[in-house]
Amino acid sequence: MTVIVLTQCPVGLRGFLTRWLLEISPGVFIGGPSARIREVLWAEVRQYAGNGRALLAYSTDNEQGFTFATHDHKWHPTDREGVTLIHRPNPHPSAPPPTTPGWSKASKRRRFGTR
Repeated sequence: MTVIVLTQCPVGLRGFLTRWLLEISPGVFIGGPSARIREVLWAEVRQYAGNGRALLAYSTDNEQGFTFATHDHKWHPTDREGVTLIHRPNPHPSAPPPTTPGWSKASKRRRFGTR
């Protein structure tokens, strides 16, 4: 089983993929080509994707039962102890909360006694 997902790719590329795979939704192609055909299709996708993004997922004989590859995608596959996961970059890194200068009211009471 092979799945290719295209985002913002040329229409001609979608037409090319329909020769080998079934387009079940706009930009989502599914089929069962051989490994050689799958590699040729993926090479064509990477060459003609332009400014678009592409994702390839296919079944294989590993613990997960599938593997995947990305092209011009912000999410990248990473291997963690034999399991492939998607690394999604954090668009807004969390900043530490702002601190106020000086002592808190509770700290002043403990240090100087209650007033």
